[in-house]
Amino acid sequence: MMSLFNAHTMTLKAALRLLTLTLFSGLSLFWNSSSVVAGDLAPATAPSAKLNVVAFYNGTYDLAHINFVHEANKWFPRMGEKYGFTYTATRNWNLLNKDFLAKCQVVMFLDDSPHYPDQRAAFQQYMENGGGWMGFHVCAFTTNPKEWDWYFNKFLGSGAFRNNTWFPTTATLKVEDRDHPAMKGLSEKFTSAVSEWYSWNNDLAKNPDIDVLASVDPSSFPLGTDPNQSWYKGYYPILWSNRKFKMIYANFGHNAMDYKANIGKSSTFASEAQNKFIVNSILWLGGR
Repeated sequence: MMSLFNAHTMTLKAALRLLTLTLFSGLSLFWNSSSVVAGDLAPATAPSAKLNVVAFYNGTYDLAHINFVHEANKWFPRMGEKYGFTYTATRNWNLLNKDFLAKCQVVMFLDDSPHYPDQRAAFQQYMENGGGWMGFHVCAFTTNPKEWDWYFNKFLGSGAFRNNTWFPTTATLKVEDRDHPAMKGLSEKFTSAVSEWYSWNNDLAKNPDIDVLASVDPSSFPLGTDPNQSWYKGYYPILWSNRKFKMIYANFGHNAMDYKANIGKSSTFASEAQNKFIVNSILWLGGR
């Protein structure tokens, strides 16, 4: 009788343990399901927000610019795999239209800007509606900013091209806005990759809409190796943003070249600090 009672007691205890485990598992599943809905999973398993980067390029003018585009179209996909964004490069500037741009979180201009009114109008609308943009080097080049006043004078703020350094060299850049997300983790000064550097007719420092992120540090002077095309003094913004838009312009994007052999002699992605700025910029522009 005692033996039978003990057997029943053991059975009851086992059943209670099974019921407890079942209830705990159910609650755990419910909690994890709630976390999915709330977007509260651990970083390792949380789904990433969609971040599509589309880069427009021309790829036909100046071997140094073309060389930059070729390496950019290899480097950015690798960064996308590492930091969680897709990268698509295209020479079809007709994709600058409302429907296509609605799918893009970040647009890049690698070596040019749109030339036709409908493309320009679509890009302006995209930016005025909160789109993200990053431009490099020659995409800001113009000797006639009135031909697209909104882009060259208002959006970029730079106006017309004034002069450039030659031959391409590195520069020591001084960070001016250390609180901007694009400059996160960068030291007060850092060495850029090799580039040709542009200056502009408009004084960006006097434009209240422009946030200069980094400029040429005086320790870089003379900047350039051709005495007739070097900067010896002055103030030269290199990286900047327009406070009215989600945009960043970077003056670099021109590699040193052996023009006769069409061989690149430098890489725009040779500076670890500069690369950090680029990735920071993409993630900030894309809402990360």
